[in-house]
Amino acid sequence: MQKITSFTIDHIKLIPGVYVSRKDPVGNSIVTTFDLRMTNPNEEPVMNNAEIHAMEHLGATFLRNHPDFGAKIIYFGPMGCRTGFYLLLAGDYESTDIINLLTEMYEFVRDFEGEIPGASAKDCGNYLDMNLPMAKWLAKRYLDEVLYNITEDRLVYPE
Repeated sequence: MQKITSFTIDHIKLIPGVYVSRKDPVGNSIVTTFDLRMTNPNEEPVMNNAEIHAMEHLGATFLRNHPDFGAKIIYFGPMGCRTGFYLLLAGDYESTDIINLLTEMYEFVRDFEGEIPGASAKDCGNYLDMNLPMAKWLAKRYLDEVLYNITEDRLVYPE
């Protein structure tokens, strides 16, 4: 059986960044999947479910309400390995095309105060498992270490 694309990336060389994971034709359109890698795979602890869950609620809410990209958002959610998120957009994009969008989103998470959208028993199947302070800390770290001064090695998968 052939490996899927994400299993062909050298995770030993992979560092936190914003990568185009794949581009898939859907009818006459393209869906671009981005790898928003937040932690160093196999080098540092993975993110815990509670902060991932908080970031997922906040990130999805921000993205789907974005004036320019909202209608293009197909999916935003965590990787099973808990080292980052996937973002799927309708359209043919490169990593550089979404740096401003991601910066806005992670600033939204970093600066968020109040009740997390959808964090109620009526709206979510596991609403008690959220950690907003840690989500804010991780968002700040990603902004400071990756997004604010992003370099080419954080935009293209390593060879």
